[in-house]
Amino acid sequence: MEEKKKKKKKLTLSVSSKTTHNVTNYAQRSGKTSVVIEKKSPRRWGEKKFQPRSNNFNKPKSTSGFLPKKPPFDRNIDIRKKAEERATKRFKDKGTKGESLLPKKTGLAKEKSLASRREYKLTLSKATDEAALDGRERSYAAVKRARLKEKKNQDSSNKIPETKKIVHEVNIPNKITIKELSNRMAMQASEVIKNLLGMGVVATINHTLDADTAEYLVKEFGNIPIRDQKPDLNIKKLDKKENKNLKTRSPIVTVMGHVDHGKTSLLDALRKTNVVADEHGGITQHIGAYKIITEQGKSITFIDTPGHAAFTEMRARGSKVTDIVVLVVAADDGVKPQTIEAINHSKAAKVPIIVAINKCDLPGADPQKIKNELLQYELIAEELSGDTLFAEVSATTKKNLDKLKENISLQADLLDLKADFSKNASGVILESRIDKGKGPVSTVLITNGSLKSGNFFVSGNTWGKIRALINDEGQKIDLAEPSTPVEILGMNGSAFAGDDFVVVETEEKAKEIHDYRIQHNESKQTSLISAKKESAFNDGPTVKELPVIIKSDVHGSSEALKSSIEKIKHEEVTPKIILANIGVITETDITLAKASNAIVIGFNVRPNKEAKKLAEIHKITIKYFNIIYEVLDYINNSLSGLLTPSIKEEIVGSAQVQAIFKVSKIGKVAGSKVIEGEIINNLKARLIRDGNVLYTGSIGSIFREKNAAKQVAAGLECGITLKDFADYKEKDVIEVYRIIETERRI
Repeated sequence: MEEKKKKKKKLTLSVSSKTTHNVTNYAQRSGKTSVVIEKKSPRRWGEKKFQPRSNNFNKPKSTSGFLPKKPPFDRNIDIRKKAEERATKRFKDKGTKGESLLPKKTGLAKEKSLASRREYKLTLSKATDEAALDGRERSYAAVKRARLKEKKNQDSSNKIPETKKIVHEVNIPNKITIKELSNRMAMQASEVIKNLLGMGVVATINHTLDADTAEYLVKEFGNIPIRDQKPDLNIKKLDKKENKNLKTRSPIVTVMGHVDHGKTSLLDALRKTNVVADEHGGITQHIGAYKIITEQGKSITFIDTPGHAAFTEMRARGSKVTDIVVLVVAADDGVKPQTIEAINHSKAAKVPIIVAINKCDLPGADPQKIKNELLQYELIAEELSGDTLFAEVSATTKKNLDKLKENISLQADLLDLKADFSKNASGVILESRIDKGKGPVSTVLITNGSLKSGNFFVSGNTWGKIRALINDEGQKIDLAEPSTPVEILGMNGSAFAGDDFVVVETEEKAKEIHDYRIQHNESKQTSLISAKKESAFNDGPTVKELPVIIKSDVHGSSEALKSSIEKIKHEEVTPKIILANIGVITETDITLAKASNAIVIGFNVRPNKEAKKLAEIHKITIKYFNIIYEVLDYINNSLSGLLTPSIKEEIVGSAQVQAIFKVSKIGKVAGSKVIEGEIINNLKARLIRDGNVLYTGSIGSIFREKNAAKQVAAGLECGITLKDFADYKEKDVIEVYRIIETERRI
C-alpha cells in the first residue's frame, strides 16, 4: 500500500523553462516524499513532431549516484518511423501527380512558411486520429486563392514591359534626302519610301524632298518638325529717316549696249586709258569696274559689260548692282538686239537710263534717227518733251564727254544716293578668277559700309579674311568705302560672279554661315521624279552627246560659254558640259576628259606642263580660244561631225540581159544591151527580175568584143559579170547606180 501511495504522489510535469534541473539531486534524498519534475527538451528544427518518449513511470529507480543508463534500442520505434516516412512520401507523390496542394513560396518567406507547412504534414498518427485532423486541413478555396496568386505573380514576371515611343525633334532644311530624313527620325528609310508610295510618289533613298513634304512626313510618324533657320547676316535696308550716319556716296554707273558700239572706247576716253588695245577680237569679254574723278571733284564708278549675245547674264548682273545705266548706241548703226536687251534689263531693275549716242564724228552718223528709234522703247529725249537724258558723244574726238559726266552727276543728285560708312561692308562679287601667284582673286563692288584689311567675310559658299585690297589702278589700299570696286585676296576658294559679299564680326560667325550654306547646297539635288513604265522600256532613238570640259580665266566667261553651248539644240546630237570652271588646265581635267571621252576648251588659259604631257600620252584634244564666237563655231562643227551624212542614190544606167554565155576561167557572162545611161565598172549594181530585186552588189567586169572595158554607153552591147552572182536569165535588168553622201550641218 505504501508503494502504491508513493507512486501516486510521484508526478511528471512538462514545463517550458530555461533553467536546468538535475533529477538525481531529488532522487538521492531518502526518507522523504519527492516530486521529480523533468524538463521537456524543446523540439529542434527539422525534428519529428511525435518523438518517442522515455517512460518515466516504468523506469526503475536508480540506487547509485550515476546517471541512468540509456534504454535499449526499440525496434517498434524504428518501424513506426519508417511508416511515417512512407506515408509522407505517398502524400508528396500524390500532390505532384495532381495539382500542388500549397503554393510555392520563394525568397525571404521560405523560413517563415517552413514551420506552417509542418503543421499540415500528414503522419501515421494523424492519418489514424480523426480528431487530430479536425479543423487543421486547408480549405479548397484557400488552395485555389493560392494558385491564382501564384499564377498572377508568374504572369507579371513574364510580361514584357511596353516601350514608349520616343518623339524626336527633326530639323528640316529647304531640301533634304530621304536617307538623311530617316536618319534624323531614327527609323528605317524603307518606312519613309513606303509612305511615299502610298501617296503615289515613286522614290529611292537618294531622292530629295522639299521642306513641306518632309514636314508632312515628320508629323505623319509622330515627330516634331523644326524648320532650319538661316543664320542672321545682319543686313538691313537703309532707313534714310532714322539713320543719322548716312553720307552721300558716288553713283554706280553701268555702261551697256550692243557689241562694237564703242562702250570700252568711251570708258577709255573718260579714264584716259587704253583698255581696248588688250582685248581679243576687239570685243569685251569681262566685266570691268573703274572709278574716275570729274573736274568738279566728284567721283563716279563705272562698270563695263560685254555686248556680245553670249554675255546676257553679265549684263543682267551689271544692271542689278547699278544706280544708273548708260546706254551706248552707235550713231551709224542704230538700235540692235543687245541694245533692246539692255533696255529690258534696265527696266526690270527699275534703273534710270542715260543714252550716249557714240560715233557722232563718222560721216554716216544720224543721231536724230537713233532718238526716233528709241521712242518705241519709251526712251523719249527732253527736246521731245521726255525725261530721258541724251548725250551725243565721240570716244575718238572726246566730243561732249563733259556733258555726259554732267548728266550722270545730275541724275545722281536726283536719286540722292547715300550709304552708312561706319558699318561693316556689304557688296556684290562682280568677277572672280584664280591667279597663279595670288590664288583666288575676286572683284567686289562695295554697296554699303567700309571694308578694311583683316576683316572676316562670307561670300556665297566661300569665306575668308581680307589679306589685301587692290583698287582699279593696281594700287594696294587699306580702306574701301561705298561705291568702290576693289580686288580682294584671302578667299579660301573661288567665288561665283553675282554672289553676295558680307563682312561678319568674328571668324566663328563666318564659319557658321559657311557650314550652313555648304550643307544647304549639298541638299540641292534633283527633285522627286515619278518614273513611268513607258520611259523604262522606251526604245526610241538615242541622242549622240558631245562631252565638253570648259576652263576659262574668269567665272563670267565660263558662265557665258556654258549657257551659250547649252543653247545649241538638235534632235540627233547635243553638247554635254562635264565641267565649267576657272583656272589653268590641270592633270585632273585631263583625267576627267579621258574618263568621259571629252574635248577640253581653254578660254584665255593654257595647260600646265604635267597636264600637257598627260594629254599627249592619252591623245586628249585641247582647243585654245580667245574669242567666244570662235568657241561656238567649233562646237557647232564638232556636233555637225557627229551627224550621220545624208545618203542620196543616183541611177547611172541600166542594161537588159539578152543571152547567157559560158567563158572558161570566168564563168557565166550576161550578154546585155545598154538601154539607158552607161554601164561603168566597179559601181554599185542590182539585178531586177519581174520587178523584184534579186541581187544587190557591184559590177565585176565588163567585156566589149572579147576585150575588157571600163564603161559602155547606151545602145551598145556588152558582157557583164556581177560579183558573187551567176544565175542570169533572159530579160533580166541590170541597174547601175552610185551613192552620194552629203555632210549635214547644224
